[in-house]
Amino acid sequence: MTLFVGQRTCLVLGLILFIAGCQPAGTTPSTQTPPSKVTGAVKEDTLTTIELTEEAEKRLGIETSAIEMRALPQHRTYGGEVTLPTDATITVSATVAGQLQQPNGAKPAKAGALVVGKQPILTLLPLVLTPSDRTALAMARNGVATQRADAAGLVQQAQTQVDAARIALNRAERLDKDGAGSKRVVDEAKAQLTLSEKALEAAMSRKKIVDETQLDEESNSTQTPLVIEAPQSGIIRAMHALPGEVVMAGAPLFEIMNTESLWIRVPVYVGETDDLAIDEPAAIGELASRPGQERIKAEPLAAPPTATALASTVDLYYVLPNSGGKLRPGQRVSVQLPLRVDKEQRAIPWSAVVQDIHGGSWIYEKRADRKFVRRRVQVKQVVDKWAVLEQGPPVGTTIVVTGVAEVFGTEFWVQK
Repeated sequence: MTLFVGQRTCLVLGLILFIAGCQPAGTTPSTQTPPSKVTGAVKEDTLTTIELTEEAEKRLGIETSAIEMRALPQHRTYGGEVTLPTDATITVSATVAGQLQQPNGAKPAKAGALVVGKQPILTLLPLVLTPSDRTALAMARNGVATQRADAAGLVQQAQTQVDAARIALNRAERLDKDGAGSKRVVDEAKAQLTLSEKALEAAMSRKKIVDETQLDEESNSTQTPLVIEAPQSGIIRAMHALPGEVVMAGAPLFEIMNTESLWIRVPVYVGETDDLAIDEPAAIGELASRPGQERIKAEPLAAPPTATALASTVDLYYVLPNSGGKLRPGQRVSVQLPLRVDKEQRAIPWSAVVQDIHGGSWIYEKRADRKFVRRRVQVKQVVDKWAVLEQGPPVGTTIVVTGVAEVFGTEFWVQK
């Protein structure tokens, strides 16, 4: 066993000597050159020190304070979606069948246009008769004309019978008076005249009814156009029909959506709902809003419960006034939801923070009397004009809280 280990050691040494002997004579192993070289690096803790005179400090109104721990309300930021309330959209339909027209003096209504309540959008000329109805009307008109002719003929026939019955009655009365006739013939002639007169009255009544039957030559000749107005102020969401089209009764014409008040839907992980104060207002801002940027308060809303099973989230709803029309349905926003428990956090007045052109946040630390050094900080959030620090100097560090912009200008030769 010892012999085997010794042989292996000799074999390794021989291999090393063989590799060394294969190198060209007079060469030495090369050293690796670094890929880059940085010179003159300046660390942030060795930035320029600004020293002011006592007079300059008073003139700039410099005030200092120490970084402290404060019990501030906490919140979490979520992504929200702007949605329309369930009753924000009204669809206007045609009450009767007819042809759409453009209101006199009005511009053509288009999707996306702003309208006010009671503004005329379209006019509807009712169409009482369809083409099949027009055919039936023509047939009915011919039938009425035939009935009028028949009624006139019956009246003339009845009148002739009345005249004949009256002549027969006169002849029978003369014969009876001359003694050549009989009372029976006179009575029969009177009865025949009475029947003829009744037939004439019936024929004249029928003719009167037929003559009073009137059929319009055109179905639209006496129809008044119906003005269709916007039921509410808002934006035309869609135009389902345009002027010149013929629509049936109940056909949708256009939709008006009211954006004066919007809903904000916030999906929240179901395991975090107990940490949130969902009965308190939320702060709505732009999706890429920076700390300190103004936000709009949105009140909680008791909307129908919704959730997304695949994402394990439930939806919280907030109502937001939108009188200026700044937000649009479907827009994504940043939503800050308050937490139930306050927490002590490292905070400084928001007035102590200055931002450069690249978006970096800085404060000025007081190192000695009238000596200040710029320090970088990372602001986590801004609550009630207090900036909560994510990164920065420790608690107790004295910083400038008033006159920060003036010190910043002094450092970069923009003196007051």
